[in-house]
Amino acid sequence: MDWKPLANCHYRKRDTYTMQWEVDLGNLAVVAAPLGGAIAVSRDDTKIVLVTGEDGINPQIQMFTSAGRKLASFAWDPVKGRIIKTGWTADERFLCVLETGTVWVYNVHGEQIGSISFGQEVAQQGVLQCYIWHNGLVILTKRLMFFAISNLMDPRVRQLAVPNLEEPPASWCVVEPDISASRQVEVIVSTLNATIVVITVERALELKFKQQVGPYVRMTVAPTGNILACFTPTGFLQVMKLDFSSLFSEFDTESKKPPQQLVWCGNDAVLLYWPDIGVLMVGPDPDAWIRYAYDEPVHLIPECDGVRIISNKKCEFLQRVPAVTEAIFGIGSTAPAALLYDALVHFEKKSPKADENIRAIKGDLSDAVDACIEAAGHEPAASYQRRLLRAASFGKIFLDSYVADPFVDMCKTLRVLNAVRLNPIGMPLTFQQFKMLTARRLVDRLINRHHHLLAWNICGYLKMKRDNILVHWACCKVQSNLESEREVLSSIVSKLQALPAVSYAEIASTAFRAGKPELATKLLDYEPRAAEQVPLLITMGQEELALSKAILSGDTDLVYLVLLHVRRTRPTPEFFRIIRGKPEAVDLLIAYCKQQDLDLLKEIFYHAQLPNESANIAVIEAYNHNDTEKRIRGLQIAMNLYKDTKDQFAFKATETQNRLLLQQKELQAQLPDVPLIGCPLSETIRRLILARETKAATKLRNEFKVPDKRYWWICIRALAQLGDWGQLEQFANSKKSPIGYRPFAEVCIDEAMPREAAKYILRIVNPRERIDLFLVLQMYREAAEAAMEVRDENPIALLEEIRSKSPDRQDQLYITQLMQSKSSK
Repeated sequence: MDWKPLANCHYRKRDTYTMQWEVDLGNLAVVAAPLGGAIAVSRDDTKIVLVTGEDGINPQIQMFTSAGRKLASFAWDPVKGRIIKTGWTADERFLCVLETGTVWVYNVHGEQIGSISFGQEVAQQGVLQCYIWHNGLVILTKRLMFFAISNLMDPRVRQLAVPNLEEPPASWCVVEPDISASRQVEVIVSTLNATIVVITVERALELKFKQQVGPYVRMTVAPTGNILACFTPTGFLQVMKLDFSSLFSEFDTESKKPPQQLVWCGNDAVLLYWPDIGVLMVGPDPDAWIRYAYDEPVHLIPECDGVRIISNKKCEFLQRVPAVTEAIFGIGSTAPAALLYDALVHFEKKSPKADENIRAIKGDLSDAVDACIEAAGHEPAASYQRRLLRAASFGKIFLDSYVADPFVDMCKTLRVLNAVRLNPIGMPLTFQQFKMLTARRLVDRLINRHHHLLAWNICGYLKMKRDNILVHWACCKVQSNLESEREVLSSIVSKLQALPAVSYAEIASTAFRAGKPELATKLLDYEPRAAEQVPLLITMGQEELALSKAILSGDTDLVYLVLLHVRRTRPTPEFFRIIRGKPEAVDLLIAYCKQQDLDLLKEIFYHAQLPNESANIAVIEAYNHNDTEKRIRGLQIAMNLYKDTKDQFAFKATETQNRLLLQQKELQAQLPDVPLIGCPLSETIRRLILARETKAATKLRNEFKVPDKRYWWICIRALAQLGDWGQLEQFANSKKSPIGYRPFAEVCIDEAMPREAAKYILRIVNPRERIDLFLVLQMYREAAEAAMEVRDENPIALLEEIRSKSPDRQDQLYITQLMQSKSSK
């Protein structure tokens, strides 16, 4: 094993792939996605190189797997702007940050899938430098201000605090939100005048030191987020606490030329790369370092547990040897896991030494089994994986009870890892990286790279949901022009019919965007969810079909969605053509129009040849007008429509209402202070009486033939409200009341006029009614006298009841005398 010691641990560098590309990294800018992701190379604008042909006009951006297998390439159009920085996200989206602050987003096939803008302010200032990490980016403008997007899934631009820099910094680095103690973006700036500024959204803090710190020409933050590696102009590598309070180590590189790259290898070592020196790895001990010489340019890609080293010819991975691996394979190791592994070797040789080893670690056998399982996960070679898993399986035999789930899970994980590490796939994932990436995101990467079969098999093997794989495969299928639309449809349906819950809407949408509307429509016939089917049909211009589907679903919201869209986008004749023959849609539209759109409702009734309904709408519209003339004209239109329908009742009612409006208009002119227009007939008469316009009220009553009883009620209430008791009495004496005299008494009682009420109570014929009203007025003697006239009830009982209610002693004596006189008869 190619292990090299560094301080108290070992590091190993292994070849992962022989690169299949033909590129010269010396003249190219290289960026790679984290966790074994794709690599992108483009022309390095900082280097002067001879370019010929089309590449000199439109620079090429090429994308590869870690094995150098080409994924895509596209020509960059200089019209879009000058690229300041490129980078990858964790889900393998490629970002191009332009000088204007626009970020173009591409997939691994070089297809533009979106863009992000830092806003007008950044566009005016211009971008000077940029830092990109797996889920965000920070830019430094030419006016030396920092702006950040901390989450590309929700790209909100936030300006960081103004650092008041007078010139571009010597260097700066970013503490990503995932590892920052504050859980927000932090920028550490080293200025040329040897000051350190820590910038967040809230503040820009200049750190104070007793002695000079910096300036630093390179800085990088450790994966843990609490250690910083810095390179000074004098050639020293300093490793210190993030707040610069403690210096952990200092190493003299003997090179005042800044390294081309400065990255962390895990959390314990720092890698520096110079084209003429090679890769220098420095550990925590100042005397601990390893130099890796290269005769060709390389690029370092930091990972969570090591560094990918990319050269023209191969891809290597440098990492610290995992503790369990070192415990098993370390020279002279006596760890329980090492003895278990050795026991398997002796067992295969049929040596009794195997039994001795097992007996020696009997108490630690379970831990030894776990260690062998874990070590198998860290081994890239399948032969070592099998040996370690066999050792673990061998050890399990001697355990009385051992839960085999970790063993089974590791076997599954290694099978997946070995599959994606193969050269055609080119994902050199380690076990640690796989845990950080997760199986679901790995499947998403495979899908995006169009490795659908492998993704399908992995999901089946790990018992994960895999509907999205078929949907993505189908979307790719409809975009391809290798087969006819009929063949594509047949192929997709045959694959997807076994999954009834899968959605065809996304596939149909892709087909429509690909210029295949007929295929999209046919695919939507298989979509089981109307909520996804109908909006897409609207987008495709298939409104009539969308309306039919919405009606069939029984979802009124979807029906309204289609109807309102068609009304908004189509001419009126076309609109009525679409809804013709769809009574459900027409009924819903009528219900909506009654509340929101009377003009459309009139058109509906007109086209449906329903003049009676049109007349009803004319009445409603008439009363929506505040202007009297318009209201009168509206009612006249309604009268004409009712006349055509021969609806005599509606015609007569409308004609009567129109005459009332004309009368109210005339009266309103004479009585401007009395609001009459729009009032019902009874209210109009009441208001005229209140205005002491009795003649006008009588005229109105005669013209509209108001019944006597109704008219007397109106007059009684109006006169009582006026308090004109003399006029009320005169009205009562004008002729015999058609409603009796109780209403007179009641309005007097309501207006607190007991004497006036008593006049009318005495005129009531029914003694029982007189008793009730006298009791309301607390006139107990009068009530008792009325009780003497009662014939159908026991007068003695009535008198007793009245006496019990009276609080006055004299009244009680008077009622008692009446009772005695009544008893003696």
